[in-house]
Amino acid sequence: MATAGPPRERIIREATRILAHGAQPSVADIAKAAGVSRTTFYRTFPSRAGLLEALELAPEPGARQRALEVALRLLRTQTLANLSMDELAVESGISRANLYRLFPGKTALFRAILIAFSPFEPVMALFDRLQDRPPEDVVPELVLTAYRTVAGRAGIARTLLLEATSRSPEFEQAFRETALRAFGRLAQYLAAQMAAGRLRRMHPMVAGQGLVGGVMFHVLIGPLLGQAMVDGPNGEEVVTQFANLWLRGMRPESAD
Repeated sequence: MATAGPPRERIIREATRILAHGAQPSVADIAKAAGVSRTTFYRTFPSRAGLLEALELAPEPGARQRALEVALRLLRTQTLANLSMDELAVESGISRANLYRLFPGKTALFRAILIAFSPFEPVMALFDRLQDRPPEDVVPELVLTAYRTVAGRAGIARTLLLEATSRSPEFEQAFRETALRAFGRLAQYLAAQMAAGRLRRMHPMVAGQGLVGGVMFHVLIGPLLGQAMVDGPNGEEVVTQFANLWLRGMRPESAD
């Protein structure tokens, strides 16, 4: 246990020593090694992340994207709850300290994965541009935007389904901050179009799931089904047909 020097100096010295040995110390571990109380630690640094920032362990350029790519690959075979941040650091070729500077925990990591690889952010940007346009204009572009975002990355769709069934706290928080916002925007748009008489009236979340479900299913197993089809439509043609089928099914009753 280190006792020489002011508390801040001892905390930084001991944290550097522990991190250099590849450990993943808690605040309690660092405080004990530095010979200070947790109260003293938090008087010196606002958080564990604040300490890491003070250590000036700047990640190398590209480390963040590399860690996200590796995390998405690891999540193909395990849940977020079982994901080892230590393994992620090793597989990404970055230190644990830098990993935690980039992503203070699994919630932050998964939120970053959803922002980087899922269609939620592009979908919200689309509604910012087209929120006043009729469904015939918006829905086909919506499904194409979502499909193009995840095309070739079926792993993100599988990960979403797997994590949605696991319902871990980390997933639920990250999902609320990204996906639910996107679904909320979609529901608001559909409700407005229903009120304007352009779409069949039903709960907008049900209508939204009906639209998203076919696209998600195609992303997951479309390539396998394509092997059994001769001269079948390609990915963008398939999801556009889904959009058109949905639009026909959602025509107002008066238009039937």
